[in-house]
Amino acid sequence: MSTNPAQFDDDSAPPPSDDIRAGEYVLGVLDAFERRHAQARIAGEPTFARLVDEWENHFAAWTTDAATAEPPAHVWPRICSRLGWPAAEAARPNVWSNVGFWRGVAGLAAAAALAVFFIGRAPVPLPTPSPSEEQAARPVTVLLRDDGSTGWIASIDPARGKLLMVPVPHSLGADGRVDELWIIPAGKAPLSLGLVSNDKAHTIAVPPTLQKELVAGATLAVTLEPQSGMPHAAPSGPIVAKGSISAI
Repeated sequence: MSTNPAQFDDDSAPPPSDDIRAGEYVLGVLDAFERRHAQARIAGEPTFARLVDEWENHFAAWTTDAATAEPPAHVWPRICSRLGWPAAEAARPNVWSNVGFWRGVAGLAAAAALAVFFIGRAPVPLPTPSPSEEQAARPVTVLLRDDGSTGWIASIDPARGKLLMVPVPHSLGADGRVDELWIIPAGKAPLSLGLVSNDKAHTIAVPPTLQKELVAGATLAVTLEPQSGMPHAAPSGPIVAKGSISAI
């Protein structure tokens, strides 16, 4: 996060409260050093870890407040025009299913959420990251359906072994089957991560025995399965969406 050192570099200013720091961690606005420090606190301080969980649940709920809508055809060309991008970018197909686009949207959403987060609060000194450090954003995996549309967006927090799953809301079939999430390591059989919601954002805790499989090259997939007996030993229904984890 880039700041003006002359404006914010004040050694006499108090550090952010634990509540604010937990919110910044969930939003992904900390630099690499601060993020590692926050992760160490999550592992060693139950109170701080609970604050992180509370903010995670708070921000996840925002995604369920707005009704889904198909963006008009003119939206993406107008965005490209405002950003000064070439006309070819405006004609790029399937942008709504592009992982780079969603990472950009995640960054814009974090900035907007951060603005709301600080409304009504006293000014808080912002840290000045070292030039050698990069902001550590959570990896994002887009799970695509067969028609190329987005089924889910998965935000991966490998340090805590958690997945924030954000669905594009959809109806389930009349046969009673539900969506089940799987991690498929390269060259291995699918491993169930349990039920994934079809209409609400929620966090899935990855079992410790499976966290080592949450790496680049693995695939996240959703299949339709009977609700009873979940998590299942192996998938029996069709794959409805999938996406490869490209970075961790």
